[in-house]
Amino acid sequence: MPTAGVDVGAATAKTVIIADGKLLSHAVIPTGDSVARAAEKVTATALEQVGLSMSDLDYVISTGYGRSGVAFARKAVTEIICHARGVNFLIPSARTVIDIGGQDSKVIGVREDGNVSDFVMNDKCAAGTGRFLEVMAGVLGLDIEEMGPVSLTSREPCLISSTCTIFAETEMVSLRAEGRPREDLVAGIHRAVASRVAVMGRTVGYKEQVVFTGGVAKNIGVRDALEAGIGLSIIIPDEPQIIGALGAALLAANETS
Repeated sequence: MPTAGVDVGAATAKTVIIADGKLLSHAVIPTGDSVARAAEKVTATALEQVGLSMSDLDYVISTGYGRSGVAFARKAVTEIICHARGVNFLIPSARTVIDIGGQDSKVIGVREDGNVSDFVMNDKCAAGTGRFLEVMAGVLGLDIEEMGPVSLTSREPCLISSTCTIFAETEMVSLRAEGRPREDLVAGIHRAVASRVAVMGRTVGYKEQVVFTGGVAKNIGVRDALEAGIGLSIIIPDEPQIIGALGAALLAANETS
């Protein structure tokens, strides 16, 4: 019987459907203003892709900041555990997960069996998160999807010294007024995010293989800055946003065995 994992984050809701150890389908949508509606809609979308309905699911586990709002889930599990399990399924050699989402960032140590060895999390400050990037993109008049490619053309990244989003925004306005090239501004933003996360994760330690998950993992500029910051190469899954939901679906399958 199929099982599902539903990961409701601050920015997006994700559902993964698995059966017999194989990923059947997945869907990602904006969370919007209702966790419950987003969870129902994203799960219905993933089910429709493979011709299934909610009644076909044997077990559902929810995760993410909105996990308690998923009424049809049988159990809620922290995203730390789910990310570790999802990464271990896809990349068994992974020993470190860097996850950067809309409102938080995490560095997770992963054991060989997919369990968590240690973790650290920033969920109190927007610096080092997707929200920080959104604010900075707005200051520069860029779509957030443009930031990665633009930053790769930088020759002299700007130094963004503030770790506070409000003060960093003021810095960006001043640097732009000085005539600094847009690509150097964006590269500086990426370095600021990467530096914040790299320092935060030192308490956990960075061990190969390092896997980058979450929506920000789609930004190649942040990946490059993180690689420079931790001194290791980083693997990005094909669908980095669904790893928590995948881990939840795998845990749901364990509940039925």
